[in-house]
Formats: sequence, structure tokens, C-alpha cells
Amino acid sequence: MLQLHFTKDTLPDSVSTDFQNCNKFSEQQFVSLTDIIFRFLVDPKEADRFLQQLSEFAGENGMSAGPLRNLVKSVLLVPHGALKKTLNADQVKEDLVTLGLNEDKALHFSNQWKVHYPVLSRLAVGQTLMVNQLVDMEWKFGG
Repeated sequence: MLQLHFTKDTLPDSVSTDFQNCNKFSEQQFVSLTDIIFRFLVDPKEADRFLQQLSEFAGENGMSAGPLRNLVKSVLLVPHGALKKTLNADQVKEDLVTLGLNEDKALHFSNQWKVHYPVLSRLAVGQTLMVNQLVDMEWKFGG
């Protein structure tokens, strides 16, 4: 069983597979995807724009939007859990590497975490996500 900082729960194998699939992205693709993810985390009310950006990213990179959404859903588990547990960038990087992401990509993601953490923590304190928003996102992701 994997020892992770961001969650004590046992994650489905698909989560680790999704992180390993992130390694298939070129550096530029991963940077672009990370930017899309952090824009959404900083402004979660823009769910429609987020889904549109994911669809555009999939189209530009010759992939299907469905599998990309599932992959992003797995990736989003880390910042959501890390925010709840107030993890630092090093702990986030360790978790990403444990989940199968390569060192360079994990470092990039954790650096973005370090940059955006102050805003994300303020958002978490200032706003609790309503159940309806969660259900709506789950529905949009097809969960």
C-alpha cells in the first residue's frame, strides 16, 4: 500500500495509472495542463471554462476528452487533499512521485503548488464548497 501525505484512504489503481499516463505528456503539454488545473483551482466557479479548456487541450493534442477528464479528476485529488492537510510543496512532490509521476513533472507541479498555495488556502478558509457544487462537478465529469 502506498504511503501518501494527502490522504489516508486507499486509492483505486486507476489513480496511479493516471499519474503514470501523465508521464507520456511532453514537458510543454504537462505545463499547459498544469496551468489549466491551477486556473480552475484558483477560480472554481469557472467550471464551464475549465471543461472547455480541457476539451481544447484534448483536441490540440489529439486525445479524447473523456479519458483526459478522468486523468484530471485523479490529478485533482492531490491538491484537494493537500489543501485539507496543509501540505507543503515537498510533501506534494513526494506524493506525486509515489503515485508514479516522474521527478521533473512532480517538481513542476509542486512549484505551482508553492506559488498558488496562499491563494488556495485563503479560498478554502473563505469559502466552503457547497454540496450542490460538488454534485454538479461530479455530474459534469460523468461520475
